[in-house]
Amino acid sequence: MDKKMKLGLHTYTLHLWGLGQNWGIIAEPRPKEMTLMQLMDKAVEWGLDGLHITGCDLESKDEKRLKEVRTAAGERGLYLEYNFSLNEEFDPRLTDSIQDGIRIAERLGADIGKISLDIRRPRPLYGSCFHPAVMRQLCDVYDEVKAALPLLEKTGIKLALENHTETYADEILWLIDKINHPLVGACVDTVNSMGVLEDPVSAVEKLAPYAFANHFCDHKLDRDQFGIRFHGVALGDGDIDCVRVYNTIKKLSPTDRITFEIEWDMGDDPLEVARQKEMDACIKSIKYAREVLGIGK
Repeated sequence: MDKKMKLGLHTYTLHLWGLGQNWGIIAEPRPKEMTLMQLMDKAVEWGLDGLHITGCDLESKDEKRLKEVRTAAGERGLYLEYNFSLNEEFDPRLTDSIQDGIRIAERLGADIGKISLDIRRPRPLYGSCFHPAVMRQLCDVYDEVKAALPLLEKTGIKLALENHTETYADEILWLIDKINHPLVGACVDTVNSMGVLEDPVSAVEKLAPYAFANHFCDHKLDRDQFGIRFHGVALGDGDIDCVRVYNTIKKLSPTDRITFEIEWDMGDDPLEVARQKEMDACIKSIKYAREVLGIGK
């Protein structure tokens, strides 16, 4: 039976509005131009089913705030997924221990806790899959996840390990296999593998069968005399085969949700101009997801 997919938004899509994460900014974070509650209202207006949120969006992780967010999402009929990191380099608001992240997810009413492993790789990045320095870090993650299994079982939260920008798909699969628990799977990001010079389609095909969650992104690769760089664009405007990747996730993944994410690059634009372009790309991506990919139909 062909399953009907839901559509959710990763809040990093609007990072220039102060949501998601201040990636690459160690100093003063960007001011919030939109609150989480305002974003929830936008999600309803756009016909979205849920949000993939971070500690940056929560502003506080105390009981009162978590209950407030849970209630607001419930009133609007939105599911929540909680995104956290083990050792976020630029924005410490995203960092939680695995057990704390699980507890926060439960109190939010989220059913998924997604973690970035934040592996610090030796150079060169390419060809370093399963490097000894990486394996030591992966073993630490293994120990922490194993210690959290009783809490996962108690709460029913699914833990999704992401192929973040510094992690190979095979390393995520190694962890999932060694942990060997039904509540521990993957979060497949459709572009992150390029950060370690890994083919994104191959990474999606490897991880999709284990993926409780996803970051559905499109990137465009530009080439000049100095080399190549990739930057985030609206879905369908880049070099990722979004139709193929979507069909792979829909067919192989246990999830019925697509979480789209735009890693908009402001380039040389003033912040206010870039913000509006980011918002336009968000709305364009929703249209692409509905009309081209057929999500929700």
